[in-house]
Amino acid sequence: MSNAITVENLSKCYSLAGTAAPAYGTLRDTMAEAARRLIKREPASQAKPAEAFWALRDVSFNVNEGDVVGVVGRNGAGKSTLLKVLSRITAPTEGLARIRGRVGSLLEVGTGFHPELSGRENIFFNGAILGLRKHEIRARFDEIVDFAGIADFLDIPIKRYSSGMKMRLAFSVAAHLEPEIMIVDEVLAVGDAEFQKKCLGKMKDISSGGRTVLFVSHSMESVTSLCSRCILLDRGQVRKEGTPSEVILEYLGGDGEFSGCADFSSQGKMVGDDHVQLLYGEITDASGKAALEIDIRKPLTVRMGFRVKRRSDNRLVPNFHFVVPGGAYAFVSTPDVPATLAPGDYEASCNIPGDFLNDGSYFVGLAMTSYGQGQTVHFFEQSALTFNVRDPLEGSVGRHGYVNVMPGVVRPRLMWAIKEAR
Repeated sequence: MSNAITVENLSKCYSLAGTAAPAYGTLRDTMAEAARRLIKREPASQAKPAEAFWALRDVSFNVNEGDVVGVVGRNGAGKSTLLKVLSRITAPTEGLARIRGRVGSLLEVGTGFHPELSGRENIFFNGAILGLRKHEIRARFDEIVDFAGIADFLDIPIKRYSSGMKMRLAFSVAAHLEPEIMIVDEVLAVGDAEFQKKCLGKMKDISSGGRTVLFVSHSMESVTSLCSRCILLDRGQVRKEGTPSEVILEYLGGDGEFSGCADFSSQGKMVGDDHVQLLYGEITDASGKAALEIDIRKPLTVRMGFRVKRRSDNRLVPNFHFVVPGGAYAFVSTPDVPATLAPGDYEASCNIPGDFLNDGSYFVGLAMTSYGQGQTVHFFEQSALTFNVRDPLEGSVGRHGYVNVMPGVVRPRLMWAIKEAR
């Protein structure tokens, strides 16, 4: 499979002109400044050299034809600059970016539109920019207007459109004029929930048709459900590249090391006390293999190995704390009956059925408490494990064509009945 996008050692440098001398000045300003220095007997001021800011630095990656690749990162990481370079809006300072095929870009609301032209005229204007002939645009015209939902405003100048209306038309044009490569920035956040759903569904159709999509978003759920690969940008550099779950967990976890399994006994420090010690933790899929990503329809198991170091009459209660990004609790799970255990190594496990958790990322805290003369916390390793639940959309239960993220931490499959009322 050939590459649709090839990026090699790409860098983009901007000059922070705020630290340098003004780019221009009037004769009056120059004379006034000279008179002021003469009166106060000040030397001529020396302009500070402009500081260089590298928005991108040695970025390299490839995107295969037909791939849907997400780009995530914090504000200022270089995501929009990367897309502008790929869209030929700005030139790179160093390196190169090769694009094979016609590119349709949706970077900012109204990009590529003329404010004085009507919606109808802008559809043809945009199509001409993409290299299409009039008869090709006419063949898709009704489809574009119907998807955008702005038929009543077609002959009104774009400058009178709201930002949401501009975005509707811009996305519809970019999606229906069939570019080989579609580049979409976070601009979709401008639209309402219904239109976001339509956009995500359309991008899914585009990718299944063999076209390439590069998608920037702060919605981790959208990236998870839509993309097959993901790139994490940090301070203008590629910090991680891989599956959406791996990249998102790295992004959400900051600088820490997160995974679906952890061996605490080999870390050189004891996690626990002189009564109970934590040995390991892991997330496993339905086949029993350690997994970082779980199909939303499949069950998963959380396991925790621990060592009871001395005999006690206290009843031990393992705890699994499920937390979503941002720190909110999804739920805490403990066994029904506490255990009184002799010294030795043990494993506690908790099974979570499929069609229970919503799609998204989860952190799991591992804890052990005991009850006797009061309550004792032997260890509590917060965010010890991470995993990602992914909804493949195809064959998913309960969506009925809805492609956007469904609200809520859990999404249980419950029993329903519909019958005729008597």
